[in-house]
Formats: sequence, C-alpha cells, structure tokens
Amino acid sequence: MGNKVRGGTAWLILAVWASAGGAAAQVAAVAASPAVLMPDPAPPRRELAELSGYAQAVAEGVAGNPGLKAFYEARGYAPIWTTGADADRRAAFFAALGTASMHGLPAARYGGEALRAQFATIRSERERGLLEAQMSMALVSYARDLSSGVLEPKRVDPTIVRDILRPDAGQVIGGFAAAAQPAAFLRDLAPKSQEYSRLLRARMDLGRQIAAGGWGAPVTAGILRPGEEGDQVLALRQRMQAMGYLGRGASRSYDAALIAAVKGFQAENGLKADGVAGPSTLAAVNAAPEDRLRSILVAMERLRWMNGIDLSARHIWVNIPDFSAEIVEDHQVTFRSVAVVGRVEPDYRTPEFSDEMQTVVINPAWHVPRSITVREYLPKMQRNPNASAQIQIVDKAGQVIPRDQVNFAAYNADNFPFRMRQAPSDDNALGQVKFLFPNPWNIYLHDTPSKSLFGKEDRALSHGCIRIGRPFDLAYALLAPQTDDPEAYFQKFLAAGKEKFVTLAQPVPVHLVYFTAWPEADGHIAYRKDVYGRDAALFAALEKAGVELPVLTN
Repeated sequence: MGNKVRGGTAWLILAVWASAGGAAAQVAAVAASPAVLMPDPAPPRRELAELSGYAQAVAEGVAGNPGLKAFYEARGYAPIWTTGADADRRAAFFAALGTASMHGLPAARYGGEALRAQFATIRSERERGLLEAQMSMALVSYARDLSSGVLEPKRVDPTIVRDILRPDAGQVIGGFAAAAQPAAFLRDLAPKSQEYSRLLRARMDLGRQIAAGGWGAPVTAGILRPGEEGDQVLALRQRMQAMGYLGRGASRSYDAALIAAVKGFQAENGLKADGVAGPSTLAAVNAAPEDRLRSILVAMERLRWMNGIDLSARHIWVNIPDFSAEIVEDHQVTFRSVAVVGRVEPDYRTPEFSDEMQTVVINPAWHVPRSITVREYLPKMQRNPNASAQIQIVDKAGQVIPRDQVNFAAYNADNFPFRMRQAPSDDNALGQVKFLFPNPWNIYLHDTPSKSLFGKEDRALSHGCIRIGRPFDLAYALLAPQTDDPEAYFQKFLAAGKEKFVTLAQPVPVHLVYFTAWPEADGHIAYRKDVYGRDAALFAALEKAGVELPVLTN
C-alpha cells in the first residue's frame, strides 16, 4: 500500500493483525525518552498544508527529532510500520519490547501495549500517520536505551565521567527500515560482549530463584568455624547449596566439603578465603537474591555505557570495588594485582572513565596536588614549618624555596602561592614508578612505599589515584612489546635514580570501572561491596526511570 491507503479494507487488515496478538509485549503507556526528543520547530504551516493527512501527521509527530524528521522527508513520508507489508517489522519490534524488562530497561517508556492496541482502532489517515510517528519514536528510544544505557550517569553521580556514544536516530531508523531481518537488527543493538550475555543469563537465573522463594533461611550466627556443628551450620550449608557452591547433603557439621565451599564463595566475593564464616562472609552469604539482581541490572547498564568498546582487545581493567588492576587480552587475564583506590569521602573517590595509557615514569617526582597541599600540608606547616620536610616548597618559577623564608601563618587555602614537590626517592609517595594516561582528573596508577595497605580487605584508602601492589611487574608487562628484556630495561633506568619518562610504543586502553557484579570464567558471578554507594544511587535512578525488579514464574 502507498502513502494514501484508505477505506475499510486497509483498516480491517490492521485490525485483524492487532487482534491476533501480534507479538507479546509487556508494556503499558507511550513515553518517549527525553534525551531523544530534542526541541525542534515544526514544519511551516504552508509546507504541512501541501502534504496528505497521513504525511502531515507523520511530519508533526517526528518534528521534535531531527534524525527522524530527515529520514521521513527523504523518503517522502513513505511508511515503515503501518501497511500490511510491514507486518514482519511490527512483529519483530513488539517481540523485542516484550523482552525489554529482561535487559533491565524501563518497559513502560516505549508504550508497546498501547501502540499495538492503536492498530485496531485506526479510523483515518491522520491517525495512521500519528501512529507511524509514534512507532518510530518508540524504536529510537528503545534503541538508545538498549545500546547505550537508560541513564545519563553524570546526572546521578558526578564522579562517573564516562563518555557515552549515543546512537544517531537517523541511522537507527534507516538501518531498521533497510534490515532484511528486523529481529536480528534489534537483537544486535545490545552489547555483544560475552560478559553482557553472562549477566543477562544471571539475571534470568536470579529471577527464577526469587520466584522459587530465594536461597532459604538466613544464617543468624555471628561466626561459624570449621569443626562446629548445629542448626546454623546446616543453614550455612543450605545457602551454599542454593547458590551453587556445594552439592547435596544434610550434614550439620562444618566439614571439609563445607570449608571448600565457603572458601570458594569468599574468593569470588572479594573476601579473605580462610574458610571461616565470619561477619563479613555471613553478610555476603545472607544477601538476598533481590540484592544480587540489583547489582546485575546496574552492571548491565554500565556495560551498555561501554558499548562500542572492544573488550577483547588488550586493555587495563581497574575495578574499583574489587580493589584490583588487570591486563586483559582476548578476555583472558594476563596480569593481576591488588590495588588501593580512592577513599569513600566524596572528594577522594576514584572516578570512572576510559582513556589510553601512554607513559611509564621511572623514579617519579611527586607534584603534590593543590587540594592535598592546602588541605593537609599547609595546616601541618603552620603548626610546624619543618613538617613533612621531605617535600620541597616550590615557587611559580619552579625554584625551591627554603622553609625559613616562608611565613606559613600568613596564608590560607585560597592564597597560598607555592607548590609542593617530592623528589624521586625510595620513600616518594608515588613509589618508584607511575603509569600515566593524561586526564582532567589527574588520576594515574602508581607504586607506593605503604605496602602494608595491600593486606587490608577494604582498600579504599587513597586520595583518588590507584596504587598497584605489583608495580614492577605491571611495568614489565607494558614494556614487553618494545624490548626483548623489559625487566633489564626497566631496572637500568631505576638504578640511575633519575626521573625517566618512557613512552609506550603501543599505548594501552585503560578502563576505570565500578562493577559490583562481574562474571567469572567458571560461570559464577563475583559480587563486591558497593563501597561508594554508586550502585544504590544508580538503581534508584533506574527505578525512577521505570525499571522494575522482575519476578519470573517457573
């Protein structure tokens, strides 16, 4: 049918299609994404008056979206949704909307059920044109959310400074209209990484677990140790069984099998793997499947923000709540180190972003950030001018100023005119090597003389930068592509004692991420504490946008 489909036959075809059910949809109201619907003036009245009723309605309906407006203008407002020939395209889209909640998307935002119902009630060309426009607006909203995320993360937490590649509305609608297999086009909007697929599978498993009643009674003991017996040991065993860490059994003894299960659980949850079910272990054991599902849904949203980044390529992966840094190649971890990240206080939290590591600095000097200088060191020097004497006072010309020439009491945080610098040394705050990926937040990876911090379970202890437990090994791995003996190459410059900047022949992408749920190679999902409360804030924002915790039936 062309642009001027009229008469009862056309509407009868659409009504029969709609009443037959089309494809399953679980949504209820038409709502377009504010981020997609940008203000744009409607076509001039004279221009609209020259169009048919159908085309005029389409033009009005897409006027607020430049990509859709250009698409329909270029094709003379020919439909892609509202003729009998478009049945497969409609069915594919409504089927996709039926799975929106599985991806943790706000299903009601796309209005699938209301749109499907309108096909049975069309009585004019104008109504058909308005429905055509609404379908396209819903597609663009759905495509945006599935491919690049529901939220604008900076609005939720200003320390999430990740750049997000949003799809172009014109490319989305053009690609969908041209697709030989509309269902495949829609499936391909989601991130293609294996991690996203595993999280999606975990989301479905948790939904079924919730529907089945969860993981059983919580363990109420304060601590359980190997060798103990009793009802609480049995409760712990049953939780381990329900979560897939232990086979069947009803022993009330804390035996070798239960010890092994607890150790496996601890290792995957970032806890000390000693086999003792202490307070932190039992808190993780007693987490409800609903809590874990929230972590999964937020993790899926975070991966949508990173859609388009090739996670199979060699990269550095710093997971903030895991307190770890890795080199990953083709989804295999080739280097791993414990790490220290920014403290919980808002001003010190490590931000989330991606960049490219370019430089290894051997024997680095520490140029003390202004915030640390005036907040921490200035008050100390006002009390004692020789406090932290290992750090130099430097003027604007770069000259070192003797401390006895400075009246620290005359200054405050706003007018202190000097900088502070620590020369290369064994006790330099940056240790003996740092790794640079220039960014506006002055975040980098580095060594530290405070090695004892790496033994702590909670390692949110820095001013924001990432301290690496195995810094020399990280340097060797990064320098390996440009020298046959990276260790000797590194040690030569280290022994010289002078600051040396080494440019990486092959810069490496670096991703500072925050995943409290992440799929392990063995199929389990590793969970971590929400150390900064970011996940809680993000899930609250997702709920506000319309995301719901689903309950699946068996």
